Amino acid sequence: MTTTTDTLLDARADATAGSRIVHAEARLHDIPVETVRTDALQTFVKQETIVVRLRTADGTEGVGYSYTIGTGGGAVLSLLRESLLPALIGLEAERPEAVWLALFGITRATTVGPITALALAAVDTAVWDARTRRAGLPLWVAAGGASPSVPLYDTEGGWLHYSADELVAHAVAAQERGMGGVKIKVGMPRGHEDLERLRAVREAVGPGMDIMVDANQSFSVAEAVRRARLFEQVDVFWFEEPLPAEDVEGHRLLARSTSVPIAVGESMYSLGHFREHLQRGGASIVQADVARVGGITPWLKIAHLAESFNARVAPHFLMELHVSLVCAIPNALYLEHIPQLRAVTTAEMRIDDGRGWAPPTPGLGIAWDEDALGRLVVA
Repeated sequence: MTTTTDTLLDARADATAGSRIVHAEARLHDIPVETVRTDALQTFVKQETIVVRLRTADGTEGVGYSYTIGTGGGAVLSLLRESLLPALIGLEAERPEAVWLALFGITRATTVGPITALALAAVDTAVWDARTRRAGLPLWVAAGGASPSVPLYDTEGGWLHYSADELVAHAVAAQERGMGGVKIKVGMPRGHEDLERLRAVREAVGPGMDIMVDANQSFSVAEAVRRARLFEQVDVFWFEEPLPAEDVEGHRLLARSTSVPIAVGESMYSLGHFREHLQRGGASIVQADVARVGGITPWLKIAHLAESFNARVAPHFLMELHVSLVCAIPNALYLEHIPQLRAVTTAEMRIDDGRGWAPPTPGLGIAWDEDALGRLVVA
């Protein structure tokens, strides 16, 4: 005799079978950046974007991606094509944890590190895209659904090569758009040069706008302590990547020496590395980058780990994808405004009154322009 339980199990088996991945491919695209971007260590003129496409047995498609800032994309593509994508066939898109663990197991010899993390992220975001499309849910709801929108701060107007007047003009424009903050790159040869630029922005926007600073790992502990004391004069909202990411003890010492919150994460690639910084008290703002930590699956773990330490999350870059993730979690602080995908999408992220809104459509909610992507394929 067939029972209700048997019927439910049969339905579950049918759904699982439909989510099995039957096809996967990857391509590398070079996307020109909208503006030249400079920081204390480098100039960013090209974005290599690795796109993974998969299809499940029931015909659902998933598209995921990751990126580099100019080098290493070919290595990521090779790892995907030679090792990860063949192993993806037969796995179930409804089970992102199982997929991630299976692929992580294949790459144990090369983890933890950026090439493997970027490859895993391209697959994992495609899996989540397919999973949420099958469920008919937008990513922000499927991943938690805390809030449909998040405050924005602007980085695009704060690059190191801009003059003080240009910084001021960009900051005022962001303020007029309702954004809550602006990020200014620091790392000028002398501390007073950074301070003069920041003071000009503070005088222009007043006390009601947050000013973040980002050193891109360029300082020693002693210099970071010294500059943090200078930055306190203009009420800096956070001090981002003051030291090399692996210097956990240095971040702890810096955090104890200043009233400015310390932000880390864009150059970290594992859950354990975030745990070290949080446990040691070296950071109170987490900036995990979904591409660099290996995808949505580990990103959510990092966000919830931060919540357990009463730390806030303000992810690095990838605003078109991160908007859904920060809207999913309860401890979101800000979303970084740097348009990344306008050249290869047919619709932009919704921005109203200085807030970014998560896409309401099932999946990641990114409207890819297939023709534009096709023109930018390099491998």
